[in-house]
Amino acid sequence: MEAKNPIQSAERIFNILELLADKGEMGLLELSEELSLNKSTVHRMLSSLIYMGYAKQNESTQKYALSFKIVNMAGKLLERTNILPIARPYLEALSALSGETVHLVQREGNHILYIDKVEATTGSIRMVSHVGMIHPMYCSGVGKAIMATMSEEAVAQIWHESVIEKKTEHTITDFDAMKNVLESIRKQGYALDNEENELGVRCIAACIYDYHRDVKYAFSISGPVSRMTEEHIQTLSKDVLKVQKELSAELGYRWN
Repeated sequence: MEAKNPIQSAERIFNILELLADKGEMGLLELSEELSLNKSTVHRMLSSLIYMGYAKQNESTQKYALSFKIVNMAGKLLERTNILPIARPYLEALSALSGETVHLVQREGNHILYIDKVEATTGSIRMVSHVGMIHPMYCSGVGKAIMATMSEEAVAQIWHESVIEKKTEHTITDFDAMKNVLESIRKQGYALDNEENELGVRCIAACIYDYHRDVKYAFSISGPVSRMTEEHIQTLSKDVLKVQKELSAELGYRWN
């Protein structure tokens, strides 16, 4: 049985807030029709929101809109947001699902910093990665996932400021080739590291968006090439994109 809100007036007030957030400035009649409530009820609730500073009325159009008090309140919440406890259940679920090692990183200039790691649940080669490790962006799946969200100018700056070296025979060291790879990432939504940093290890990665539409974090599933086949990666890509969407939403990003 579907649960009901025990306080109907609270539900109605939040419905008004959500509607104004979605559609912007609205008149009393528009609001009452959208909410299927009579105008006197909506007017009473709007008056309460205006009194508390959460809404305002345009004197020239008589329409209502949210005030910046909502933004200020949301900003305070997001400032206190720590991604580690939010992301950890997703990382553990991905590791359990795939049986492989899952990483969470954040961007630090032209590098990535490993901030969490869930070890593989199946027998696996021991990876060199560890929490606290700093790594160049250009030769990792997580780094490329973040770079793919940037402008060509920003990508060029990272590339030219980095020491580009061939860590393995698969490392991309040509800028035009990198630009082509980043374009593919933008189209498919996820990035790959095909033994570019460590021989015998392949990974699939995706970035995480925040409420500013910025990208500071990314995560990956890494495993031996014997298990991380093209077919398996295609299967995992659905789970990776699902986690990307859910984690980004947790950080305040709104998907269109």
